[in-house]
Amino acid sequence: MNKKNCIAMILAGGQGSRLGVLTKKVAKPAVQFGGKYRIIDFPLTNCTQSGIDTVGILTQYKPLELNTYIGNGQAWDLDVSDGGVFILPPYMREKEGEWYKGTANAIYQNMEFIDKFNPDHVLILSGDHIYKMDYNKMLQAHKKNNADCTIAMIPVPMSEASRFGIVACDETGRITSFEEKPKQPKSNTASMGIYIFKWEALKRELTLDEQNKESQNDFGKNIIPKMLNDGQRLFGYGFTGYWKDVGTVESLWQANMDVLNGDEFDLDDDEWPILSKSTLMSPHFIADSAIVEDSLITEGCYINGTIKHSIIFDGVTVEKGAIVEDSVLLSGAHIHSGAKVVKAIVGDGAHVGANTIVGQGTNKDHISHYCSGGVSLVGPNVELGDNLSFAPDSMIVDSIKGGTK
Repeated sequence: MNKKNCIAMILAGGQGSRLGVLTKKVAKPAVQFGGKYRIIDFPLTNCTQSGIDTVGILTQYKPLELNTYIGNGQAWDLDVSDGGVFILPPYMREKEGEWYKGTANAIYQNMEFIDKFNPDHVLILSGDHIYKMDYNKMLQAHKKNNADCTIAMIPVPMSEASRFGIVACDETGRITSFEEKPKQPKSNTASMGIYIFKWEALKRELTLDEQNKESQNDFGKNIIPKMLNDGQRLFGYGFTGYWKDVGTVESLWQANMDVLNGDEFDLDDDEWPILSKSTLMSPHFIADSAIVEDSLITEGCYINGTIKHSIIFDGVTVEKGAIVEDSVLLSGAHIHSGAKVVKAIVGDGAHVGANTIVGQGTNKDHISHYCSGGVSLVGPNVELGDNLSFAPDSMIVDSIKGGTK
């Protein structure tokens, strides 16, 4: 096996519980995004475009659909003989198997895999962020600084800073402080959860961390603070492009809307095309009576209603008289005549019955803490009958029979 300069490890095992019913049966990185993609397409594409041809994907929660989707990695040009893409679930050891206990423990359990490629550096990524980034530029900065660890950073709104690891650097870019999710953040410079480590340094720290029974085995809470306290060379790497953590229903909806706004996040970038495993379908059909404005319509759709500022995935049907606004309809969703869907995500295979209103209705029985900002969510394969009404921030988990007008 040829020695590798840098390999990537994508943490894709999270349950994504804040996405509610969307991740009931699939891992968060397998959730659909932007008309014809899945969230995992973004870190995988970034690896390919950055010249990183060896990628380990650490799965855990509901991995079947994600594993099937990734396959041999051919869609991302990762079906190479001396590298490629590898699915890495937790596995049985001599005594017993165990779930990944934290982000650091997930990498620790796969040290033998990394050692097989004997890399100089290891890139650690999250599988649930939407962005385009040249990791090679970050790697060059990492080498130039002779860093033990380099952390990608981005400014976030101060109101959201307590959700992230907050980084402070001196004038040379060397990190002087790191606080994981502080209640009172001192700045809004956030860690993106993208790290490059010297493999020898990371291997040493993971082994020590595993021996510490008090540790939560987490990069942000344990590994990075310890390396900083020990005086190791940690540097920040500033990133200026679009980046969104799509961990909530509202943030996933907003990232989709940002795609429509074009200048926010361009998926039609010839210099950095997002690679995905597309399914071939017949062209979409838009009836003469249909109204489509400022929307993205994928293959295999039948559109006979009104669609405004929305993203429509493959195989969706919108019947005559139906109205869809500021919404995301996932694969195979069906909006029946007279229905109105506003500011919502409708799961794959879901049906919204005739004259049913989602997102602008009066019924508040389904309002959920998973939904915020007025964004509603209809679960995958949920069948809503006719003449129903759902208020903003509703999450509909189960099928409901129709009402009467």
